Amino acid sequence: MSLKRIDALRGDMHDLAQSLGNLLVESFHYLALFAIGGITAWASVVAFLGMLEKGHIAVDDILLLFIYLELGAMVGIYFKTNHMPVRFLIYVAITALTRLLISDVSHHHRPDMGVVYVSGAILLLAMAILVVRFASSRFPSVQAPARIGRDSEES
Repeated sequence: MSLKRIDALRGDMHDLAQSLGNLLVESFHYLALFAIGGITAWASVVAFLGMLEKGHIAVDDILLLFIYLELGAMVGIYFKTNHMPVRFLIYVAITALTRLLISDVSHHHRPDMGVVYVSGAILLLAMAILVVRFASSRFPSVQAPARIGRDSEES
């Protein structure tokens, strides 16, 4: 067998292994996204039904639904773009802290240093969003090459 033939076989094997690896990674990626999206939808429906069963809905319950909405939007954006927007994670954290703050103040009716700490954390996260937005506009990320497959064959 000539060296050129062996080198061609090695290249073919490398291409096959890379294609199989990409298939397995993308399969896991989509399966995990569908699972996370389904679990988020299920949890939001269960929370909503619990609110209806309770007979009234408080502001912190509505904020919980907003957290589920933001998580669902994150999954949708990640599904469409393959990029995880860090800002959405910060939005979820801000909403969760706001929910904690409202719940704490409405149930305990006494302001203490915990209110200041949670408010400071919300302010810090809001400044983090400002930094992330400034950095992403000033230093945009490099676009990944288009995936090989039906999408690139159609264009």
